[in-house]
Amino acid sequence: MNTPFTTKRVATLTVAALLGLFAPAIAEAAEEMMRVYMDHARVLKLDRPVSKVIIGNSDVADATVADAKTIVLTGRNFGTTNLVILDQDGNAIVDERILVSIDEGNTLRVYKQTARTVLSCTPNCERAERQASTSNSSN
Repeated sequence: MNTPFTTKRVATLTVAALLGLFAPAIAEAAEEMMRVYMDHARVLKLDRPVSKVIIGNSDVADATVADAKTIVLTGRNFGTTNLVILDQDGNAIVDERILVSIDEGNTLRVYKQTARTVLSCTPNCERAERQASTSNSSN
């Protein structure tokens, strides 16, 4: 006979087992993404000249051509998007997913019921005015 305690325990163990199965895949997927912090730049040095740079969602990240073989990627907002860089023959030099996140070391999160406020504390805590965004669509 199933009691409420037994049913709840089985459900909890099932969820824990599923998380155990999927956690490595989730961690591996996050490691495969190119990471950049919001409001920070990352320099990409390439082995051949760039012809075209495509960002899936320019609200999340921005890419600037510094010179023929150097791209500067800047995190603009929380979320994910993709970056495609093509050479003059139209071949992909880079085709990567990008994860833009906040520098966790200098933030404070305040939760009030379902609302979340993120404060950037460098050196004084100030509200981060940006809204979270996740998209993989092309503009």
